[in-house]
Amino acid sequence: MKDIILKPRISEKAYGLSKTNNTYVFDVPRYANKLTVGKKVTEQYEVAVVNVRTQNVKGKSKTTYINKRSKHLKGTRSDYKKAYVTLAKGASLPIFAQEEEAENKAKKDAEKASQKSKAKRFGKSKKDTE
Repeated sequence: MKDIILKPRISEKAYGLSKTNNTYVFDVPRYANKLTVGKKVTEQYEVAVVNVRTQNVKGKSKTTYINKRSKHLKGTRSDYKKAYVTLAKGASLPIFAQEEEAENKAKKDAEKASQKSKAKRFGKSKKDTE
């Protein structure tokens, strides 16, 4: 059997699954099965895999227009396979590290802004009363 290459699927839905269910989504070759995907994830990321679910996705039908009037080509995108890998509690993958850092930074900036606005409000009111 050929070697499996795991490509993490970066999308909003995949990010939400990783946050709530500790489930990560990968694009895998169509010949890959659940056992080989689970083994490859544990081998590559050194984490404990609890569950693997796979889904075959049909390619979309697309039409490309060459001329505006008469010429157009019909075709389909290629089919692919997705694997949903659930990890053990406490385990995580560094796939969405940049998004998590951006969220944390935004939260800290919001807290600083609210503290500054509170300080300005209370500072002005103290000066006015004195």
